[in-house]
Amino acid sequence: MRLTDARRRVLDYLAAVEPRGTAELAREAGVSAAVIRGMADLGLLLSVAIPAAEPFQPPDPSHPGPQLSADQEAAAAMLRQAVARREFSVTLLDGVTGSGKTEVYLEAIAQALREGRQALVLLPEIALSSQWLSRFERRFGVAPAVWHSDLTSRVRRTTWRAVAEGRAPVVVGARSALFLPFPDLGCVVIDEEHETAFKQDEGIVYHARDMAVVRARFCAAPAILVSATPSLESVANVEAGRYGHLHLPTRHGGAVLPRIEAIDLREDAPERGHFLAPKLIAAIRDTIGRGEQAMLFLNRRGYAPLTLCRRCGHRMQCPNCTAWLVEHRARRELRCHHCGHAVPIPDKCPACEAVQSLTAVGPGVERITEEAGELFPSARRLVMASDTMPGPHAAAEAARAIEAREVDLIIGTQIVAKGWHFPFLTLVGVVDADLGLAGGDLRAAERTVQLLHQVAGRAGRAEAPGLVLLQTFSPEHPVMQALIGGDLAAFMTSEAAVRRPGHWPPYGRRMCWPAISAWRPRGRRA
Repeated sequence: MRLTDARRRVLDYLAAVEPRGTAELAREAGVSAAVIRGMADLGLLLSVAIPAAEPFQPPDPSHPGPQLSADQEAAAAMLRQAVARREFSVTLLDGVTGSGKTEVYLEAIAQALREGRQALVLLPEIALSSQWLSRFERRFGVAPAVWHSDLTSRVRRTTWRAVAEGRAPVVVGARSALFLPFPDLGCVVIDEEHETAFKQDEGIVYHARDMAVVRARFCAAPAILVSATPSLESVANVEAGRYGHLHLPTRHGGAVLPRIEAIDLREDAPERGHFLAPKLIAAIRDTIGRGEQAMLFLNRRGYAPLTLCRRCGHRMQCPNCTAWLVEHRARRELRCHHCGHAVPIPDKCPACEAVQSLTAVGPGVERITEEAGELFPSARRLVMASDTMPGPHAAAEAARAIEAREVDLIIGTQIVAKGWHFPFLTLVGVVDADLGLAGGDLRAAERTVQLLHQVAGRAGRAEAPGLVLLQTFSPEHPVMQALIGGDLAAFMTSEAAVRRPGHWPPYGRRMCWPAISAWRPRGRRA
């Protein structure tokens, strides 16, 4: 048996280290994997089992966290008791934006870890996970397991097995994380429980918030619903005594809630062809001039929501679902945001064949960004939308840039409305506060007040006071009055009073027409 130089390097390397895998050994010794396998066949190397490294480090529940206020500590104590009882319960944890709800429910997770059980946290948007993971790591010393659709198949396989074997103590993820094989789930947290992103409308239809409550019941564990603007369904369950309730009334660390004002677009109209009112423009200039950050919010992606022909009035719509096609000027395409159908922007009208007659109607974030570039050319701008931040890594980089004060003006869709903490952001301008109020959606007013309250809560979260300006044609609308007056509880009470007499959700069920027409009382013949 000849001992070549390559084989000698392998033996010399192994003499000084613990056993290594084939790939690592070949790389460190500077040989090919075939040399390693050949030495094993000749008996020069002995195959041994190498213990697999733990995929996730165990979080330390005793790791020192931030100092809780009296209200936070009282709420945390109640949640710790709920976890320690090892019984099913549901608690709604609400509070004003910036009140520290995350730090409170992290104490419930710490109690689950002390009990030797696992914990699950559901987030509506994976883009929110970047700042959340940082807060978790500060509290527990290590990062949790993460579960979402952007993971590679290898990471998903590793995470799935770690969860099933109890080696993933805490998992944070999107709604699909609800179906991981937890052997001993001791706590389920649904953050931003009011979010519609928790509802799946395709394939198997379910609402992750409600399924999380069912999962908690199966595991004899507490479910914690968290939101600054709870859904009316959860509020009704609290009123009926089915859910417990914990409330945090003030912002943490001495910060105060922002002042909210309406800009009546009938009196303070933007210039022709523009969408920002003079009062909002002046406020942005003052904010940036003071070295603070401002945000423009418009819950509409793309450049314009509608493209029509100036000659014949033809509207570009999706051939599959008849929705209007949204213009994305940067990509030179018209796209349906319902089914994903996309076509290049045509040079002529498909109906009358008039050349260069198609025009964009209304604003999207791309158009607002274009206008902001003209008005504030020296401001450093950042667009936060699902088109520009396709995954958690892009969101994390955007959050880093904002926290490092590398951005003066943020322009975003609903992705900026929840979960973010930007200490130097003091002004929020809502470009179209009336968006979402029109249409036949039963929950239109509720969802609009929730969205606008959440985005308003991004302002003034540190020492500097915040200001929120709502551009609206209806400042007298109950939604606008609730936001300006800061009385969301009264709004929800009035909303419940409207729905209760008609037995509308959450006080009854809505059925589609075919289901109603097919229903027959028992004992009667059709």
